[in-house]
Amino acid sequence: MDNRTKTNRQTLYAEVTSRVIAELEAGRLPWVQPWDSAACGCTMPHNAGTGRRYSGVNVLILWAAVIEGGYSSQRWLTYRQAQVAGGNVRRGERGTVVCYADRFTPKDEEARAQDEDRDARQIAFLKRFTVFNVDQCEGLPEALTSAPDLPAEVDMIPSVQALIRASGADFRIGGGEAFYAPGADFVAVPPPAAFDERINWYRTALHELGHWTGHSSRLDRNQRGKFGSADYAREELVAEMASAFACASLSIQPTVRHADYIASWLAVLREDEKAIFRAASAASKAADYLLAFAPEAV
Repeated sequence: MDNRTKTNRQTLYAEVTSRVIAELEAGRLPWVQPWDSAACGCTMPHNAGTGRRYSGVNVLILWAAVIEGGYSSQRWLTYRQAQVAGGNVRRGERGTVVCYADRFTPKDEEARAQDEDRDARQIAFLKRFTVFNVDQCEGLPEALTSAPDLPAEVDMIPSVQALIRASGADFRIGGGEAFYAPGADFVAVPPPAAFDERINWYRTALHELGHWTGHSSRLDRNQRGKFGSADYAREELVAEMASAFACASLSIQPTVRHADYIASWLAVLREDEKAIFRAASAASKAADYLLAFAPEAV
């Protein structure tokens, strides 16, 4: 890897992490945006050209951009995609930088690994892309710009109920606390009557099921951290975002489950500028794991 590529990666990690830290220091959680004041509904951002949903830290970046820009859509395009679709980005519009992370194996490494009878080593890479909200474009076909009909939150309750049943999780209703017990591998949530708003019961259920996905028999995350430790904070961060991503995918506005952990999250992010990337990636995997149990593809 040349020095320029390495510097580019480090700069992107630092830029995104500093942005998230600034939000947390201000008491705002990037995965819980003020959707009631937003011009668009709370859904997952996706590419208008391919239909593919963005994942990981890109969700946080694009959600923030939607709020800041006052956009009415969660649809995004590259400059080239806007042209291919028959439109163009309006003059003077500034795009939003997102990133793509993956790993690859150099050809010479593959050959060396075969000669030495070992597994080939992979190299991580991070690329920047600039995307534009469809509101920043003109001349696009109506299919890309028309506002989607989003279901009401209450209408999504049966889907969440079906998801819980289909997951096969040991899901226990009762008591006065919501938690996931990693050792015994069960989820506990107080009865719905304990919540001021019925929808909050389902938000809480999705948060605890986010923890449930991390069991060694499922996504195998580190859940051995003691309360107050950095490992505990990292797992809580994953579950917070997993719940937010799952909620948004189900047209349910995310809310804060554990705002009292902000100080511990800040400590983790200040220590490691890649932590938010890892947590957001793990959260996307957890949300996708849960959403696979929904009665219909969402």
